Amino acid sequence: MRTHTLQPRHALSLVRNLGILAHVDAGKTTLTERILYVTGATHKRGEVHDGTTVTDFDPQERDRGITIFAAAVSCDWDGHRVNLIDTPGHVDFFDEVERSLRVLDGAIAVFDAVAGVEPQSEAVWRQADRHGVPRIAFVNKLDRAGADLDTAIASIRERLHTVPLVVQMPIGQEDAFTGVVDLLRMTALHWDGGTYERRPVPDALRDEALRRRRILEEAVAELHPEALEEFCATSTLSERTLATALREVTMSGEGVVVLCGSAYRDRGIEPLLEAAVAYLPSPLDVRPVRGTHGGAVEERAADPAAPLAALAFKVTATATGRLTYLRVYSGTIRKGDAVLDTGTHRTERVGRILRVQADRHEDVDRAVAGDIVAVIGLKTARPGTTLCTPSAPLALEPPTVADPVVSVAVEAARSLDTDRLATALARLAEEDPSLTVRTDPETGQTLLSGMGELHLEVAVEKIRRAHGLDVAVGRPQVAYRETVTRGVTGLLYRHVKQEGGAGQFAHVVLDVEALEPTGDGAADRKDHGDAGHFVFRSTVTGGRVPQEYVRAVEAGCRDALTEGPLGGHPVTGLRVTLTDGATHSKDSSEMAFRTAGRLALREALRRAGTALLEPVVDVTATVPGDAVGGVLGDLAARRGRVTGQSVRAGTAVVTATVPLAELFGYASRLRGRTQGRGTFTTRPAGYAPAPRVG
Repeated sequence: MRTHTLQPRHALSLVRNLGILAHVDAGKTTLTERILYVTGATHKRGEVHDGTTVTDFDPQERDRGITIFAAAVSCDWDGHRVNLIDTPGHVDFFDEVERSLRVLDGAIAVFDAVAGVEPQSEAVWRQADRHGVPRIAFVNKLDRAGADLDTAIASIRERLHTVPLVVQMPIGQEDAFTGVVDLLRMTALHWDGGTYERRPVPDALRDEALRRRRILEEAVAELHPEALEEFCATSTLSERTLATALREVTMSGEGVVVLCGSAYRDRGIEPLLEAAVAYLPSPLDVRPVRGTHGGAVEERAADPAAPLAALAFKVTATATGRLTYLRVYSGTIRKGDAVLDTGTHRTERVGRILRVQADRHEDVDRAVAGDIVAVIGLKTARPGTTLCTPSAPLALEPPTVADPVVSVAVEAARSLDTDRLATALARLAEEDPSLTVRTDPETGQTLLSGMGELHLEVAVEKIRRAHGLDVAVGRPQVAYRETVTRGVTGLLYRHVKQEGGAGQFAHVVLDVEALEPTGDGAADRKDHGDAGHFVFRSTVTGGRVPQEYVRAVEAGCRDALTEGPLGGHPVTGLRVTLTDGATHSKDSSEMAFRTAGRLALREALRRAGTALLEPVVDVTATVPGDAVGGVLGDLAARRGRVTGQSVRAGTAVVTATVPLAELFGYASRLRGRTQGRGTFTTRPAGYAPAPRVG
């Protein structure tokens, strides 16, 4: 078998680690396919509707026509190595996007030229904001009826609160779309039969192109000091100054370069690749990765000679073995190397290193800083695990994992398959941290929890196909929370235990109150419903409760948050203040105060006013204009609160906030009410008070 080297053939400055981000059906996978084809990485165009794409290789992805699992591919363009991750666009697979963004240096955000910024487009944009990932934008599907670049740009400006820097204008509209005008070089790009050529700007478009070039120069000058100086001195910007300023503005996140085209028609791919390598960062352009060791923060630069630091962001089980996908931040990893898993503190040996092309793999002899590869041979690594040189340990911050909101009961159809099902579920949870498996203490049922109905459907179908198991699935249940509506002041709790030898003594006085959310709208509900939204403080003075015992009381209070008094659901949205306490010279201990904190808060919650919270989602339904009345009535029957409504070209877009529990089965109901023409998407909006029963 041949082996290859990813580096140093491609110097770090010539590497781009990029993600493709967008709402479902905006054209991410088709764009990825065209990039692979244009760069020569593939020799045939794959199509989503034919199930022949490289990145949507899983049978479920091909059956459903959507991306479910983030897939890594790579290609060469203009001397650069471009590593791409095609991410899911459905809200249920938020965690796949989160883990991908954690290891990427830049991203291409794809928008539908008809729909503009859609709900999940906005959600992934905010995710990229949190990770500080620079982006360029590609307005896709300009060949569709109703496509309008300017309307899409306006939605980017209004909904994403960024400055769009439009560097192209389309030539022709809808079916007549044939190319674009490059506003930097002031040339026209035409595509014909899969090839493109540069031509002079047509006379009929020159005035409009000059007007748009002027708008671009003014927008860049407002964001870039050196460009502003040149603009003030000459009333224009040179191509070189404009290109330099666009790169720096993109890297800082102050603006986003916008290009346009039609991936399906093979138009706009080459200039998009040129923009990606010109404006998006290499591993050398991003700040050194930061980690901790022994409580101290350390930085590791993207240097192949530095100690190894790599983050595992994806784990899959395949016919070739257990694949662990890594982003190498510093150092070099070779086949046969011993690496330290900082999560388990175990040393493991790397069996093979693979360059990944979706479901196809090619052996390489090593990987260095800046590479994204898969390795075989690691038994304990999980998504979020740091792998490093044993002599230079470092723990990198893992990707965040969202709390599951929907659960189903699963059991093997045959009792003989119970153990096999347990093994399959454990493997699922190992590969996807946003899936959790637990046993209901009251019913004894095995519960599989995830981010939504589709997420759980895919997981169960994976068990059926990969393990050949017949699985029975119960009705989905949502994850409720409990919160405080009326506080308790001055609750005194004394914990005394004496059973021979050293006893336990702890005296605490607590105030418990509702923690008011800040901000407005969905952000309010998200904060209020977050299971980790809890504030503890101490106002004890005079050393009546030593600091180590204060920390123990806080730990005990956090223990009590796992089960509330209404239904045993996690408790959120409260502030606990330790106002007084007392200790015993011999019998007080951290354990005693932790126990006192737990029991005191449980007693306070029983006395306080509490309420049940349920998860809610923002729904965006796109329906024919003549079906709006029925859709609005159905949303009202599902306890939905309509937040917006607009009509464009005979199509209505309705937005509403709806309890997640009321949306089970909504897809089929919407299809029935709209004769199959309606679609909807959802986005988590946090938690809201649930209605009282009885």
